[in-house]
Amino acid sequence: MLLTIDCGNTNTVFSVWDGMEVLATWRTSTEHMRTADQYFVWLSTLMRIKGVELNISDVVISSTVPRVVFNLRVLCDRYFQCRPLVVGKPECLLPVAPRVDEGVKPGPDRLANAAGAFERFGGDVVVVDFGTATNFDVVAHDGAYVGGVIAPGVNLSLEALHQGAAALPHVDISRPDKVIGTNTVECIQSGVFWGYIGLIEGITARIKQEYGKPMTVIGTGGLAPLFAQAENLFDRVEDDLTLHGLRVIHAYNKTNGIEDRT
Repeated sequence: MLLTIDCGNTNTVFSVWDGMEVLATWRTSTEHMRTADQYFVWLSTLMRIKGVELNISDVVISSTVPRVVFNLRVLCDRYFQCRPLVVGKPECLLPVAPRVDEGVKPGPDRLANAAGAFERFGGDVVVVDFGTATNFDVVAHDGAYVGGVIAPGVNLSLEALHQGAAALPHVDISRPDKVIGTNTVECIQSGVFWGYIGLIEGITARIKQEYGKPMTVIGTGGLAPLFAQAENLFDRVEDDLTLHGLRVIHAYNKTNGIEDRT
């Protein structure tokens, strides 16, 4: 059984796979002070509640928070008796190498998105990933990550608005019933929701124009289903695309001479 871990700036997602079948997925806040023992107690409790056997043989990690990786490595060594495959490290092979400026190392989550998108949809894809930042990942015809766009995330923008304007409250993002708000909360929700709709439409249109070929637009991340309510924004929404990409990268390493990590 494979454990995939996608550690972002805000949340960390754990997913257990039996072959190509995902058995369960759990989400927790990202906290670099959390120890390996705390991770294990939390994860083993949820696995037991879900009825999933604690029989992890392999682990693959994507992390944009380097300080968290150490304790995740300890978790794997102490409780699963294995050495995790960490995307972005030299020992981790990629199905197709990224084509970006020399010296640039794309984020591991973007590499995982590229691998997952290519396996499911083939090439010529734009992945719109809603996280702490809103990322646009461009995947070429052969599955290579070839660049993208980074914009402030939705919740980050809401928090900045709240902190920077004393009179404005913190609100939760949702699709407003109308564009013109008649109170402060509705006005903020409308500005953020329809503002990001415009951002996504505008950036994906410019990417397609610059790319010069038809492209498939995939939404992923926690807020993708909310913004998918807008017509024709995405061709597909894939909640588990990053985790699926981690599984693809792990499988590629297993079949291409990966060293024994036990």
